[in-house]
Amino acid sequence: MEYILNNLDADILKIELNRPQKRNALTLDMYMEFAELLNTAQAKPEIRVVLVSAAGDNYSAGNDLQDFLDHPPGSGDSPQEQLIDALRVFDKPLVGAVRGAAVGSGATMLTYFDFVVAGQSARFQYPFINLALVPEFGTSFSLPDQVGYLRAAEIILLGHPFDAPTALNLGLVTKVLPDAEVLGATEKIAQELAQKPLAALKASKQLLRRQFRPRVEEATQDEMVEFSERVRSADAREALTAFFEKRQPRFNSSETA
Repeated sequence: MEYILNNLDADILKIELNRPQKRNALTLDMYMEFAELLNTAQAKPEIRVVLVSAAGDNYSAGNDLQDFLDHPPGSGDSPQEQLIDALRVFDKPLVGAVRGAAVGSGATMLTYFDFVVAGQSARFQYPFINLALVPEFGTSFSLPDQVGYLRAAEIILLGHPFDAPTALNLGLVTKVLPDAEVLGATEKIAQELAQKPLAALKASKQLLRRQFRPRVEEATQDEMVEFSERVRSADAREALTAFFEKRQPRFNSSETA
């Protein structure tokens, strides 16, 4: 089964996460394939817009935790980092359709999108603290930059889920619609963007992102170093073990920062 589908519809590349039985949780292969698709879209002049959606009732539950345990990311060129880099440099319009859960990397990747249409069922969560981890995908910069420090601290340090209207109020999504209307709305946005002059679109996005890109690159590098250390900690092992055993974790290590 192909876990990431893609097709070129006129000048719009449509990417669909296609692992609905696992809530579209991302494996290492999926990260790499997603990154390759974005890099290809970046290089091909006939592709003017990328639209990302997901099969089933959820956008993405983030990392596939078993895959994650088997291959914990280091501070090098991990598949996760390949996708981050591809998103960071992508200079064409990127449109997302989100229904159901957008958790972990399924939520953090959206900070790189230019338009995010959320369904009323959408639920967002940055649960890294609950797994004894730190933010990823540059969100230690991008999230406070978008929503302000106090709201970002609430989202990251408590790790609670929040709904689509809250995401709209925070400025994390463009609009909220009934689930049945989400894909049609994103396609309409993508089609309108595809009619705009591409050089001006790219230049405008580069200008809008000119401060974001170097700052998020620096944040990503810092996060990868810290993440690599945290993921091997006793607290992280306990959090992930508790997740698979379906119980509350017991954090009682004597580790220091």
